[in-house]
Amino acid sequence: MLKTYKILISGQVQGVGFRPYVYNLANEFSLKGSVSNDENGVIILVQGSKQSINNFCDKLIKFPPPVSKIKNHSVYQIQHIEFDTFKIAPSKKVAQLDLLLTPDFAICDDCKQEIKDINNKRFNYPFTTCVNCGPRWAITETFPFERSNTSVDDFVMCEECQEEYENPSNRRFHSQTNTCSTCGINFNLTDNQGQVLNLEKREFFKKNAQFLSEGKIIAIKNTSGFLLCCNAENGDVVKKLRLKKQRPNKPFAVLYPSINSLKSELKINAEQEKSLTSVERPINIINLNDYKGNIALNEVTPGLKQLGVMLPYSGILQLLANELKFPIVATSGNIHGSPIISEFEDALLKLNKVADYFLNHNLRIVHPQDDSVVKFSNKFNVEVLFRRSRGFAPNLFDTSIKSDKKIMALGAHLKSTIAYVPNSYVYLSQYLGNLDNYDVYNRFTHVVQNFIDVFEKLPEVLLVDSHLGYQSTIYGDELSKENHFELHKIQHHKAHFASVLAEHNLFDINEPVLGVIWDGTGYGDDKQIWGGEFFEYSSNNIERITHFEYFDWLAGDKMSKEPKLSLFSLSSSEMEKTLNDKFKEHEILIYQKLKSKNKLKTSSVGRLFDAVASLLDICDYNTYEGEAAILLENYITNYNLSDCYSYCKVVKNGTIPTKELIWNLFLDYKKGNSMERVIVNFFYTLSTIIFQIAQNYNFKHIAFSGGVFQNTTLIDMIKEIGEMEYKLYFNINLAPNDENISFGQIMYYLKCNNK
Repeated sequence: MLKTYKILISGQVQGVGFRPYVYNLANEFSLKGSVSNDENGVIILVQGSKQSINNFCDKLIKFPPPVSKIKNHSVYQIQHIEFDTFKIAPSKKVAQLDLLLTPDFAICDDCKQEIKDINNKRFNYPFTTCVNCGPRWAITETFPFERSNTSVDDFVMCEECQEEYENPSNRRFHSQTNTCSTCGINFNLTDNQGQVLNLEKREFFKKNAQFLSEGKIIAIKNTSGFLLCCNAENGDVVKKLRLKKQRPNKPFAVLYPSINSLKSELKINAEQEKSLTSVERPINIINLNDYKGNIALNEVTPGLKQLGVMLPYSGILQLLANELKFPIVATSGNIHGSPIISEFEDALLKLNKVADYFLNHNLRIVHPQDDSVVKFSNKFNVEVLFRRSRGFAPNLFDTSIKSDKKIMALGAHLKSTIAYVPNSYVYLSQYLGNLDNYDVYNRFTHVVQNFIDVFEKLPEVLLVDSHLGYQSTIYGDELSKENHFELHKIQHHKAHFASVLAEHNLFDINEPVLGVIWDGTGYGDDKQIWGGEFFEYSSNNIERITHFEYFDWLAGDKMSKEPKLSLFSLSSSEMEKTLNDKFKEHEILIYQKLKSKNKLKTSSVGRLFDAVASLLDICDYNTYEGEAAILLENYITNYNLSDCYSYCKVVKNGTIPTKELIWNLFLDYKKGNSMERVIVNFFYTLSTIIFQIAQNYNFKHIAFSGGVFQNTTLIDMIKEIGEMEYKLYFNINLAPNDENISFGQIMYYLKCNNK
């Protein structure tokens, strides 16, 4: 008698063509049985010879579907079941969800070919997808991943699409997002008053390309939210977009029509090309060395020697790209600071004075997402996530969680995310934004409720930042009181440290780990503003061991927006002339008075960057977060460690002399050294301080987190100085900025005994 086996597969295995792949593989090995989705992943029942089943399992695990990720699998014999054939069985949900969710995938090469083939039924159809590509998280209402649980269920498949769906030899066999122009999603083009333009479908994208070439701004409803687009080579229209979007200096991302057009203008390496063409398809920040194109760089990326670029990742963008001869600005569809817009009525209300035309469609976007952003460092090609959103959210694939309680973490304030552990996985939301903005706050609370709805579980524990003024903390406090949740406040920088410890599985390490956590602000345990911290992790305990010397925190939030205030706080009387050039006489008197009475101090390395940028007359006002620090890094074209020297040293078991650092930097600049040399020495000073601390406290393992470590030049320098002698750990699957706080809060709560 043939034996029957049950195979359980978990991981990213729903919405990736796993069941149709298993179906065809089972038939290849002449097996009978069934495959279905459930709340844990994929269940396969197979009947056949032991050798055939072994061969089937071996091939399935070694060569799974292209966009799937198998986390665990098990095979065991069960009581004999009689099967006539192999079939895909309807999904059954008998318990609550316990599987990885599915992120959005960029359009695949096969679908790209179809939409430009005039003889194909999907010619010019922008929502062409298959089992290997298309929106997933953006359209998910609940799981398991079935059409009925997505917003695509609003569209009933026509006979031809249904036939594809049921045909095992068709690549759309059991494709849950299958539609075509006959039965699928409708799209149109309107003016900024909402009037629909009368266009034939075959002229649709040509007309959009024509408008862009004529200097128009188009709000394009993509598969994850609106994008505002214009001709990147037309400086006047880019200026107009900046003015209307209220985004004076923050660089815009640029969409190139193809990888070949991008490579004809920009020099990229193999890692960058792999990232740009991956299924996640993030924006890549590329250095503008030997730039050969016609982009209006002063308008697109003001004052910077780098450009954020991406390639088409949806059918909409690909069809537009097919008609373009030039790159276009493609920036989030919002007014600066607000969340990305996903509904046409909302877009028309808020963007009708920004965009000239609206490319709209009637697919509901359940989870709006910004584009993800990455950058590779120059020397060592270290990949740094700047924003983790479309293509990555909502999974953290390599993280194992064991918790008896359901835990939700509400993160920080500026770069908000939510993390949830309702089962054996941790789920991390897409980037949400600054909670000072009312619409972002509403999006944040909506995502909290959506996570609860998707997993059908209320959290038992809520984790928030220890800063009582953060909106996430205030909301968490209210939510815990309403629902009687257990509430814990986690110190900001300890959460940063926990995030990188978890990413590298360092909680069980036998040696102590030095945590170098540098950012702009975070409420400290001593009620001061931390941001230049050194911690020790050992035996499930995190303790602060030293920090940058405190300096005055002046004028509240204004200090983070005006780098010259950081310089004022750190300056000595000998720097009076420099301050007189930046402040009016009455302002100096006011700030001196504040300084004399001030009790709030900071150790922030982010503000130290601000002070240096102001001292060098690079930036006195930040128009976007981190502008001064980005401009500082921008001045460095290259460096040689043998030519570098430090502006201060650490006294054994002492703090870092922040004011001495600034004073020596000031003297070096006044000697006539170039701005680039001074900045390189500043970075070198920061880098060598780390290893002085490590040596003083006998650390061999060093972990880094916090927004300062988005600086890829600093990362390269740290690696070059210390990699031979020390083990260095950086955030890898998470951004080092405050996006990782929610995940870090969970890991701190689970792993550290001083909570």
